[in-house]
Amino acid sequence: MSSNKKVTIASLLVALGIVYGDIGTSPLYVMKAILATNKGYISNNLVLGGVSLVFWTLTLQTTIKYVILTLKADNKGEGGIFSLYTLVRKRAKWLIVPAVIGGAALLADGMITPPVTVTSSVEGLKLICTLSTKTVVIAVICILIFLFSFQRFGTNKIGKLFGPMMFVWFSMLAILGVSQIIDYPQIIKAINPYYALNLLFTSPKSSYILGAVFLCTTGAEALYSDLGHCGRNNIYFTWVFVKVCLVLNYLGQGAWLISRNGQHINDNPFFLIMPKWFVIPGVIIATLAAIIASQALISGSFTLISEAIKLNLFPRLRVRYPNEEKGQIYIPAINYILGVGCILLVLYFKKSENMEAAYGLAITVTMLMTTILLSQFEKYNRRKPILGIVVLIVFGCIELSFLYANLFKFFRGGYITLFIGLFIIFIMYTWIHGSHIKQKHNQFSKISDNMDKFEAIEKDTELPIYSTHTVYLTQSQNRKYVENKILHSIFNKRPKRSKFYWFVHVKVTDEPYTMNYKVYTIKPNQIFSIEFELGFRVSQRVNVFLREVIQDLITTGELQFIPKEYMINNSCDKNVGDFKFVILEEILSNESNLTKWDNLIMSFKVFIKKITVSPEKWFGIDTSIVEIEKVPITIGKRNKVKLTRVH
Repeated sequence: MSSNKKVTIASLLVALGIVYGDIGTSPLYVMKAILATNKGYISNNLVLGGVSLVFWTLTLQTTIKYVILTLKADNKGEGGIFSLYTLVRKRAKWLIVPAVIGGAALLADGMITPPVTVTSSVEGLKLICTLSTKTVVIAVICILIFLFSFQRFGTNKIGKLFGPMMFVWFSMLAILGVSQIIDYPQIIKAINPYYALNLLFTSPKSSYILGAVFLCTTGAEALYSDLGHCGRNNIYFTWVFVKVCLVLNYLGQGAWLISRNGQHINDNPFFLIMPKWFVIPGVIIATLAAIIASQALISGSFTLISEAIKLNLFPRLRVRYPNEEKGQIYIPAINYILGVGCILLVLYFKKSENMEAAYGLAITVTMLMTTILLSQFEKYNRRKPILGIVVLIVFGCIELSFLYANLFKFFRGGYITLFIGLFIIFIMYTWIHGSHIKQKHNQFSKISDNMDKFEAIEKDTELPIYSTHTVYLTQSQNRKYVENKILHSIFNKRPKRSKFYWFVHVKVTDEPYTMNYKVYTIKPNQIFSIEFELGFRVSQRVNVFLREVIQDLITTGELQFIPKEYMINNSCDKNVGDFKFVILEEILSNESNLTKWDNLIMSFKVFIKKITVSPEKWFGIDTSIVEIEKVPITIGKRNKVKLTRVH
């Protein structure tokens, strides 16, 4: 399983390159944001309390909640809020609510992470040369275009490229921090939680300070989402190194600031603690690290969307697998949307200080939703109800405090990420609720009750042979039944005389890499029902899978097929005849009697299906053997209209 990937130097470097970009570059802007709450004026109370809050936030939120507890909630090695949801969704239907809200908020926050990190680092160049805001914006956009263009090669290659660079980055953080701690070793007392509590209870701006401190742990959720890319053990080992480097750097910035108590600074203390001779290479390394910082959220977003699609929580999008490594995925549409969104945010905010004001609001919502799901996981899956209550109370209170503090960011730009999150929630709600409406009104018939019709169509020699194998994809979870629209297609729409009929249902399992199938014979050697049990991370190549099933049935004698003499045998596969997949494309009927809201939802869902990946491409079916038939969705028929004939 992915969670038990072998730990090697190479795997540790890959983990450094993929997982810690966001949380690893937080020293670029956290202390600067904390100082901004006091308008740039340095005070011992603010610095000691701020550093103490950062240390304990990293300890409680990142180390204990995510690294120690949440990483154990892996689904066959896969992480992320939707993987966690699949582990607990059978316990209560309402758990879909925190899953949808949390996933949408994480995706929304993913749009602002690349702009804030890259802009913060590029602005460091202002210490060595004069740069206009316009120049910084252009540079940041160019960097983002490069980053998103590189995603198609897969996170494994990205990790190998970025890993050594992140090792250099974290080593630099530690060395810079130690160089300042040596000058003012008293800063180590900031580890005492007294200073954190004292600042919170005595400062009139404690809410704003807490909102700034929260920025140090925003990458924790991405850390969990990237579990499948790197493996739990690699994250365990690398986090020890990463946390030590982060803490040393925060202490170092604190030491430098305290030695200048009472002064006012406008520049970023992260760059100010560098020796003058090191500013240029330091800014270059910081810029490269900031580029990498975006990677954790981007790869995490791919994982998140892929899992949501397979769980039928999100519209189908094309998912690509850059290599054979499990967990390595690339979704072109999401990459494009994130890239364009990041560029638009850079053009809107222009400066990192403006982005920091908006950053973090959405991710607090995700963390709170993860806590709710994690508490249920501890209670039911690990059978530790007391631990589940402790998780909910302790981390719930911490995150509600952070959420309250970040609400002050709403009018300073936080509304943008929240609106993005709400739009994603609406898309997911449309997809889920639309599916429920259809399922509620779907009409099914027992296949065996129509045997006389199958016999009649078989004997009707006036009909040409439609195909050797006619295949329909059905949503029926009962293998003895199919939708009425499928039977209508076979017998009425365009009668389809075929040697074999296949009714295929794809069931997505809670495990990521399941690949099983079940066969039910409705009429020997003619009509079969097949259920594929595929993991939520498995590419649904129904065309390939069905051919393999048929070959197995021929081998066992359950299906008798003799190839014609003129058929050319394939050296790899036995010849099993020709196929025709009939895809029923749904359109909303004018005869449907829906409420205005449900009509809006169904219309929007039909629109989404038109602009996303087609069913034949999603199920991996060769488009040359697909026939599309339009079928009206008629829900809750209106009263019949009676016409009067007039002479």
